Amino acid sequence: MKKFRFFAALLLAIVMLAVGVAGGFVGYYYLDRNRFTSEVYTSGAMQVHFLELGNKYTGDCTYIKAGDTDILIDAGSRTDSIQTIDNYLRNFVTDGKLEYVIVTHAHQDHYAGFATNENSESLFDKYSVEVIIDFALTNQKEDGAMYSNYCRERDEAIENGAQHFTARECIEQNNDVFELSGGVTMTVLDQRYYYEKASSENDYSVCTLFTYGDQNILLTGDLEEKGEASLIEKNDLPEVTLYKAGHHGSKTSSSPELMAVIQPEVICVCCCAGSPEYTDVSDNQFPTQEFIDNVAPYTDEIYVTTLCVDYDNGDFTSMNGNITVVFSGKGFTVRCSASDLKLKDSEWFGKNRKMPEQWKDKSA
Repeated sequence: MKKFRFFAALLLAIVMLAVGVAGGFVGYYYLDRNRFTSEVYTSGAMQVHFLELGNKYTGDCTYIKAGDTDILIDAGSRTDSIQTIDNYLRNFVTDGKLEYVIVTHAHQDHYAGFATNENSESLFDKYSVEVIIDFALTNQKEDGAMYSNYCRERDEAIENGAQHFTARECIEQNNDVFELSGGVTMTVLDQRYYYEKASSENDYSVCTLFTYGDQNILLTGDLEEKGEASLIEKNDLPEVTLYKAGHHGSKTSSSPELMAVIQPEVICVCCCAGSPEYTDVSDNQFPTQEFIDNVAPYTDEIYVTTLCVDYDNGDFTSMNGNITVVFSGKGFTVRCSASDLKLKDSEWFGKNRKMPEQWKDKSA
């Protein structure tokens, strides 16, 4: 009987492998939240990847694969992240084409990979791009080095055939909903700072909502509280399965008002946790205590890309690493390249953050 079970299991594995090869599987089976399944991720599934950027700096880079459609949202944190990002993308973008590039706002930690000087290849040079959607306004000076580089690189991509829209143009031209392959919809959400000046560059962020079946994914760039208030006002926001923490998990984003509307199930934070890059005040270093307190009523399932070890010496390591959330017809799973440990169960959290009351009975 044991031999029979062994050979039956072996035969099933061979059959599943053959199906995976035929369908183009991503490469793993997964443990569902409610039950074990032997689902294979095919090209029809939706994948959201939050990338580590290969240095000690906080930055954003999100890659989304929706069926056969490839979307890149931002490319921080410094120009030396370009090779790291390119190496990762080459595993998935097999035709050298990005159907959509979205640049949320003009901060180095979000668009450095698109803003190289004339003697270096930007990500616009490395890939053919069909559609570019970027910020409608900026406080950057036209002759500023990085902004000038971005405009030149973007315009060269347009000369090479890319269509270009600002987020404002998407809204005003009723071109805000994009039907992607794999049954995924991408919506450019409306907000007030596409039309009027903001004191913070962060509030110009392009905001997007991806919908796959009954599951929603919200990305808000570095949008801060005033921008979040207008996001709520101008859109009928759903509850979301996945939320990319606004502004790297800062205290100026992920407001209680926004969290009460979207009630996220999973949150991914693109940052170098505990880094003094922007402040020496520990509570205000990403991800902040205030961010944690704001999201705690809704979820404890929070993942963080990178951990600062010694900023002055340039030492960093992975916290969760590259974070991938894969959606299928039966649900979703989170897979991390370094560790699947939730933020609240990490050593860094234990030393640097206070456990919210809502999480105290859930700690590992």
